[in-house]
Amino acid sequence: MSTGGTAIAGTRASELTLLRRRKTGFIVQAFNLVPTLDVKANILLPFDLDGRKPTRDQLLRVQDLVTKLGLDARLTHRPHELSGGQQQRVAIARALATAPELVFADEPTGNLDSRTGREVLRILREASAAGQSIAMVTHDPIAASFADRVLFLGDGRIVADKPRQTAEQIAAHMLRMEQETVA
Repeated sequence: MSTGGTAIAGTRASELTLLRRRKTGFIVQAFNLVPTLDVKANILLPFDLDGRKPTRDQLLRVQDLVTKLGLDARLTHRPHELSGGQQQRVAIARALATAPELVFADEPTGNLDSRTGREVLRILREASAAGQSIAMVTHDPIAASFADRVLFLGDGRIVADKPRQTAEQIAAHMLRMEQETVA
């Protein structure tokens, strides 16, 4: 198995750590923000963990994310001073800060209002257009409609693999799957 052209089978743990740190981003439902760090430090944490300072271009990218995610006025706040949606936006900015090749996103719009959720989906779409791969898990047909490819899972296995679909097509397929399960 390989990721980003790098074979991972038989790779040492320290090399896998570097690969995860430099080539992948994670958006998880639990946010995993460091409570003692402010928003800015939480977003820049991937650089710190990797022992490097962000370049000027990377800092501009981070600032663009902060602005698009509506976090400008919250940079000096700690996670406990933020709403759940704000915490989720910080986690999204942190996951995208280093422009990783692959981003795993677990329900990235789950705690967000519809307007902010759409902005997050646009940001993920821009990341994809810029060459990043986004693997998103969602139960939201609207969020899934932003994907180039939609995999439907049932009982732990892929039951359908579809090209880009509308939210209506995705919802109809999900309903059919549910009806088949009940029948």
